[in-house]
Amino acid sequence: MPWFRVSVAAVFLSLLTGAVAQAANATQCQSNLTQAGAPPNNTKVLILGGGMAGVIAARTLQQQGITDFVVVEAKHVFGGRMSQKTFGTNGSYVIEKGANWIHGTQTGSGPANPVWLLAKNHSLQMVESHLFTNITFFDYNGPNDYSALFNASLAAFENATVLAGQRWQQNQTDLDLRSAYNYMGVAPKTPQEQACEYYQIDYDASQTSSLAAAWNYNYTFDPNVGYSDVDMLSVDPRGIACIVQAEAATFLNTSQVLFNQTVKTVQYSQSGVTVQTESGYTLTADHALVTFSVGVLQGTDVSFQPKLPDWKRVAISNIEMPVYTKIFLQFKEKFWFDTEIGLYADQQKGRYPVWQSLDYPGIYPGSGIIFVTVTGDYANYLEQLNKNTTQVQLEVMEVLRRMYPNAPDPIDIFLPVWGRAPLFRGSYSNWGASFRPQHSYDLRAPVNGHLWFAGEGTSLKYFGFLQGAYLEGENAANNIAACIKNSTRCPPTS
Repeated sequence: MPWFRVSVAAVFLSLLTGAVAQAANATQCQSNLTQAGAPPNNTKVLILGGGMAGVIAARTLQQQGITDFVVVEAKHVFGGRMSQKTFGTNGSYVIEKGANWIHGTQTGSGPANPVWLLAKNHSLQMVESHLFTNITFFDYNGPNDYSALFNASLAAFENATVLAGQRWQQNQTDLDLRSAYNYMGVAPKTPQEQACEYYQIDYDASQTSSLAAAWNYNYTFDPNVGYSDVDMLSVDPRGIACIVQAEAATFLNTSQVLFNQTVKTVQYSQSGVTVQTESGYTLTADHALVTFSVGVLQGTDVSFQPKLPDWKRVAISNIEMPVYTKIFLQFKEKFWFDTEIGLYADQQKGRYPVWQSLDYPGIYPGSGIIFVTVTGDYANYLEQLNKNTTQVQLEVMEVLRRMYPNAPDPIDIFLPVWGRAPLFRGSYSNWGASFRPQHSYDLRAPVNGHLWFAGEGTSLKYFGFLQGAYLEGENAANNIAACIKNSTRCPPTS
């Protein structure tokens, strides 16, 4: 079975789930931060962003004996794109708006996914998903078992990644997956074949097959990339962000954190960094670690002064930050398939194709909740509706009634918005077919010896995954610590 990214994640990443709400809330997991007064205006290191990369970077600095740092976070809690909310007519369920899968655990005595270890350490409630073997198939005429086409699509997908690996070894430009399929003579033609391709590519990468690169999915030629093919779904009522929040509470104190501060300007020079927030704070430091999403770096929400150098901006502009949108529906009772996934083939590819039941044993039986995922152009279209749930419901129910003609109206509906969210500007990163290794190196490279970068987008192996953010935060912090301790190990300042 090929690996599967639904995360950041999206990711993502699907990226959403629920659990019966308990007394837990978004701040419970980090409520044990040691009280130590307010953070200073001047420090050795500023960590901009309190998601996975930012918190792990802070922990790594602490482990290196460097405690003179401040984490600047725009929200009132840690977590970044890990974020939950209550859902349902009585608010009795918690759904994850962001990442809720941990992709890969450990194979034998091989390396363990550090995010999985973090989740186990903080007793995150998880269940294993079976995203490729537990599917019911539909098309615009109703139920239709095209599982044979689906299995053939799995084989085509794996062959495309092998082709990409061969081209990579020969230092050739990668192919987008649509071109790879055409090259192999297996391009989908029917709506059913297109739905299978969508599940393999668009649903995962949040990009159409004409944009998603084949190499990005390749495990065949780099056995160190994956930990295992196991997908662990969080069903914890505290939310998956608890693993970051609870970890932060084990080492941070209040003088090392500044919540509810959105960065507006980052000024950098050969002598250090000055950061200004929207609410008027001015912070200075010898070093700053930027953990913003690449979507934010691509936009104008944060101003860098002076402008980032051309090589850095080229790298930022060459990575994609697509949108992955899930629409949650609650009904009085379940009336749909008994599998985890329902795959719908429409005459228009990408029209509300992937349905996942949360009213499922081990997840939320009796909840009456199901959600459908859209990506690419459809996700961007939904963003433009600006959460007009009336229109969204009309369109979604038209499809659901193709699958189940007597489907009733939902009693609740919710969809998160990622592309228009100023703190994120997208769901998770993905390199396109024009990717070159230099782009990844330049994306993570420091500027002027004092401005550093980390996040899932800067990871060559794990972009789009929580483990990418974890490992990049750890790596950047180790490099910053080495520079602080020994100036000969600092990057150039020009």
